[in-house]
Amino acid sequence: MRVIASSIRKGNVIEQDGKLYVVVSAENIHPGKGTPVSQIEMRRISDGVKISERYKTTDQVEKATIEERNYTFLYEDGDGYHFMNPETYDQVQVSKDVVGDAASYLQPDMTVKLSTHDVNVVSLALPQRVTLEVVETEPVTKGQTASSSYKPAVLSNGVRTTVPPHIAVGTRIVVMTEDGSYSERAKD
Repeated sequence: MRVIASSIRKGNVIEQDGKLYVVVSAENIHPGKGTPVSQIEMRRISDGVKISERYKTTDQVEKATIEERNYTFLYEDGDGYHFMNPETYDQVQVSKDVVGDAASYLQPDMTVKLSTHDVNVVSLALPQRVTLEVVETEPVTKGQTASSSYKPAVLSNGVRTTVPPHIAVGTRIVVMTEDGSYSERAKD
């Protein structure tokens, strides 16, 4: 299926020169003068090589036919990450290079969206937000809660982020999986 380059988003799979590439990042650049372009960074699925391409926003790009389906995360072992289709109970193993940075946010029984092309898993999409516990941060300073400065914190999955001054160790917070940023205090 051919689409214009400006419609390509992170997680899409592109077919180029007979090979499949998963989009790592896509940015549309509109300079003051000249033609708008789409800067697309992608990883070749077969061997993991990263390349960066620049297209005119109106150029046609071949988007691969991908089947997306929800899977439940089961566990991780030396071979990779294991997921189960909740409808058919079929299990799928996904390699560590496909999961990538998303590994730190995976939690047991979490529902993720796996994209497959000819029975090969090519990418994984996490839920937009996850709830994690703060395991390390600076102590709360009295009177500082009104300021808008954030302080560094380490979460239960090992990811470093910044949190508002009123958040203490042991507090459960909601984090955006795309960039690890603080969203809100968990309501549980």
